[in-house]
Amino acid sequence: MPPALSLPPLSCGLPYFHGGISGKVMQVVGLPPSTTGQVQMVAQETKNCMWKISGRCWKVRHRHMPLWGGAMMQRFTTMAAAGEAFTSLDKMAVGDDSGLKSFKWPDRKRPRICVLGGGFGGLYTALRLDSLVWSPENQPQVLLIDQSERFVFKPLLYELLTKEVDSWEIAPTFKELLLNTSIQFLRDTVKSVQPSNAVNGKPFLATSDRDVGGTVYLGSGTEVEYDWLVIALGAEPRLGIVPGATENALPFSTLEDALEVDKRLLVLETARRGSAVKPIEVVIVGSGYCGVELAATVAERLGNRGHVKVVDTAPDIVPSAPAGNREAALKVLASRNVELILGFLVANMRSADDVASPRQPGSKSVILELIQATRGPSRRKVDGPILEADLVLWTVGPQASLPPAETQAGYQAFPLNVRGQADTDEMLRVKGHPRIFAIGDSAGTKDDSGRLLPATAQVAFQQADYAGWNLWAAINNRPLLPFRYQHLGEMMTLGTADAAVSLGFVEGFTLDGLLGHSARKLAYLYRLPTNDHKARVGLSWLAKSTISSISFLQDSINQFLTPSS
Repeated sequence: MPPALSLPPLSCGLPYFHGGISGKVMQVVGLPPSTTGQVQMVAQETKNCMWKISGRCWKVRHRHMPLWGGAMMQRFTTMAAAGEAFTSLDKMAVGDDSGLKSFKWPDRKRPRICVLGGGFGGLYTALRLDSLVWSPENQPQVLLIDQSERFVFKPLLYELLTKEVDSWEIAPTFKELLLNTSIQFLRDTVKSVQPSNAVNGKPFLATSDRDVGGTVYLGSGTEVEYDWLVIALGAEPRLGIVPGATENALPFSTLEDALEVDKRLLVLETARRGSAVKPIEVVIVGSGYCGVELAATVAERLGNRGHVKVVDTAPDIVPSAPAGNREAALKVLASRNVELILGFLVANMRSADDVASPRQPGSKSVILELIQATRGPSRRKVDGPILEADLVLWTVGPQASLPPAETQAGYQAFPLNVRGQADTDEMLRVKGHPRIFAIGDSAGTKDDSGRLLPATAQVAFQQADYAGWNLWAAINNRPLLPFRYQHLGEMMTLGTADAAVSLGFVEGFTLDGLLGHSARKLAYLYRLPTNDHKARVGLSWLAKSTISSISFLQDSINQFLTPSS
């Protein structure tokens, strides 16, 4: 069980301007901080007037929503010429007597689906829900919550280091992706979930005065009531398992991580210009897919200016990969002089700033202490080599992100498997919680043979499709479909013009080299979230390819016409 987590601290303030929201409104409407009190007074005055207009009962007040919403919008527009102020504020929260802020759903009667996490599982589930055909009364309201403003297509993060792609191509904003949908987006962090589930024994939605499926508590102090919940928060790197790793190693999991690695490499490359300096030493911890792809990419970028080492406890690289992919990777790593230190684990990392080192002027290097990985009953510690690195990249030990459950009496907390993932049934519902689905890295889904599925983008893609359909079926009282994973193959990048692609339906067949590289990019172009974004990225890649081809042709012609001396 995850440790208990307290609810957001209670605070006080005016409704609509609770907590830190007033500061955000100042930024939106462009007013100076000194006018915060004026805006609060206007909001309170407007709110009091609207209660008089709305009448005594909710139904009457609900019918007058457009009227008083427009009046409030007009007030803000008059004050600051920024009509979006009320729209943004309205989507945030409304204060209640407890001091918490309640997210305001547009319609009290239609189903409310809250999706936690905007990665492959969460975003693609929301888009799937938006694409399905619904009856007017069952058309759900979908809220997507993520701590970042951007969706990140993680399999293409490596191309940022080789400048093959731009940030906007693989990390578009949610605002852009959801522009032509009915999906709402809220940027926030998730603190905890309080599930209610099948209250009174009714697993499906009831009337407009139904009991809610549960409540999500956010880091900003906002609470979101939902009828159905999708947990797709992904995983986070776990650097704390090795002393000193948090302070001395960089993970490679997010857009910010990739940009930071690119920045560090650029600093090292700038400082090491010239033939007399020693090579840049990079150590990558982990020889799974991420570690091998990163090693091949960094080694290609550094060339003769650097030396890349890969450390792992496993006896071989990417042990779960098809033989063809592994062989292609070994060939590329060998050609780029990547050193594999297998069968060892990192016992400790420490900064070498207390030792004068000429390797990197103006900065510090890292010392890695290795010990031999022991298997079987023997627990004898065998010291391994000691490495010194200018840059340490961490790719092992991801931990599933799962919010703790604030349970009520009589309701079961989230069951977890050995990986710390939510244990799900074959319909992708969290066991004991029929209104909560878990997918992606957050879920411990098993295949037909009972083995846990790997935490890959391919699994999350397919789960999102099933989760969207099963939510449609549950809301419409139709039978749910059991999830059946179909292995389509595996892909890995090995540099700017190299990749390995194995097809799940053709055993033993592997595309590598330039052909594999092209197949991988086309496959991922097809998998990008929306048609609009696919078109923009496709045109961008076509333009880059055309310019590169023309440049290569010009260089070839110049070499042919230039007389040899």
